[in-house]
Amino acid sequence: MIAISLLTLVPGELGGSEIYVRGLLGGLERVGQAEYRVLLPPVAPDAALGLPAEHVPEYRRARSLPQRLLAMTLGAARPGPLRAHLGNAAVVHYPLTVQIPPADRPSVVTLHDLQHLDLPHLFSRAERAFRTAFWHRSIRRAGRVIVISGFVGERAVALLGLDPHRVKVVPLGIDHETLRPLGGERERFLLYPARRWRHKNHERLFEAFALLRAEEPGLRLVLTGGGSGGPVPPGVEARGHVPWPEVVRLMQRAAALVFPSLYEGFGLPPLEAMACGCPVACSDAAALPETVGDAARLFDPHDPQAIAAAVREVLADPEPWIERGLERAARFSWDATARATDAVYRELLPPE
Repeated sequence: MIAISLLTLVPGELGGSEIYVRGLLGGLERVGQAEYRVLLPPVAPDAALGLPAEHVPEYRRARSLPQRLLAMTLGAARPGPLRAHLGNAAVVHYPLTVQIPPADRPSVVTLHDLQHLDLPHLFSRAERAFRTAFWHRSIRRAGRVIVISGFVGERAVALLGLDPHRVKVVPLGIDHETLRPLGGERERFLLYPARRWRHKNHERLFEAFALLRAEEPGLRLVLTGGGSGGPVPPGVEARGHVPWPEVVRLMQRAAALVFPSLYEGFGLPPLEAMACGCPVACSDAAALPETVGDAARLFDPHDPQAIAAAVREVLADPEPWIERGLERAARFSWDATARATDAVYRELLPPE
């Protein structure tokens, strides 16, 4: 049996890693070949998505960052009551990187990125210390480390000294039932679905958008995603956190998605937009070129002129980008992610 520990899950707070968890569990429920049991924290009692689940009331209820740090610290210091829920599991998977409870049997950890090492200036000293203490220890003692892109795998080997044979690349997937073209004429707005985190690079995007709006005063830029932000320039509409169906509708209607992020371990939104038939202009940083291939117009995210030029190009001739985007997105699915993850589990299972 495979135990999947989601004790550190906080719904609505973990961004792309939560999307990964939900996509993976859904895929395992459909195509998985093993027996699974999902360990659920008090704040996420319904997160198993159809897989057999076990609630873990001994794990401290935690939502805020200080609460989460305390819960993880206590879970690592006194793992006994939590480990009791692992039962007869042969392998434990930690999709959210941190091994809570610490495994006393073969384990798999998913590593989403090493941004705190590659861009340390974007993190507080406390956040870097937390990741070093919890992430690095979890990663180094795992039997296998799943990475969501080749880029993350290369950085893990280089920065953490991991044995490359323990590192397995399993790309993320997308939901093709939901993400599909709507048809009809697209509206004249750009879309950027991203929280206002520093690495998402909104300020350079605003500079580029000002250049584009000077040429086309009616052009709009729609932002989605939570996070702290400030005033936005003319023509920019900051909607904050919006329900997923609305984000999908925006991708189905936008003239283009522009994605100027400075760092991604994978980068799902460009692929999601491609599946909706939306042309994409995308940063050339970190894992993004690996994810989008030749299906997005790449640009230097530090250069507003380069961002504007890329957007201008996809707006002027969107059809080739739409066609290549649909072909690219078709290569990724959560079922494929689940099958590849199952293969990693099998590497650690004892011989029958």
